[in-house]
Amino acid sequence: MGESAQPVQPAAGWRFRLGIALFVLSIVVPVLGVPLLTALELSAGLATSLTAALLVSAEVLGVAAVAVMGKQGFAWIKSRLSVFLRQYGPPDQVSRGRYTIGLVMFSLPLVFGWAAPYFGERIPGFVDKQFEFYVCSDLLFLASLFVLGGDFWDKLRALFVHGAKAVFPGNGGDNKAP
Repeated sequence: MGESAQPVQPAAGWRFRLGIALFVLSIVVPVLGVPLLTALELSAGLATSLTAALLVSAEVLGVAAVAVMGKQGFAWIKSRLSVFLRQYGPPDQVSRGRYTIGLVMFSLPLVFGWAAPYFGERIPGFVDKQFEFYVCSDLLFLASLFVLGGDFWDKLRALFVHGAKAVFPGNGGDNKAP
């Protein structure tokens, strides 16, 4: 099969359907289970243990899904997900205004996460609703990555590549800041 060839949809037998069910379950278990455990008001140790067990079981379910549906089924799922992400994912380049808004959205959760332990009692409603504040902060951070576009993902990736260098546009090829 060539690089550009689409994987053929596997036969919809019991193995493929069971693999899809396990894959969906591996996503649903932590998404629904962790908030449910939080709402139960269990002791901290028990809640932590059960949350860890949920997350590990989700990973095991994901691996089991791939094993059950086989190589062809996994390749088909992967190709469908990549088509979806390419269609609805962030564009490579964005306008200057969108980039500025994205940087604000990206920076606010970082500043909030740093400042909340020190100044949280001064934020109205924070003490009573910390969980909601942190969830909103995380969602804002994730949304900012889509607002910033694909080129920003490359910039983030470059942070973790030792030999990566910043190239600033419009300074004659010099890699120094303008």
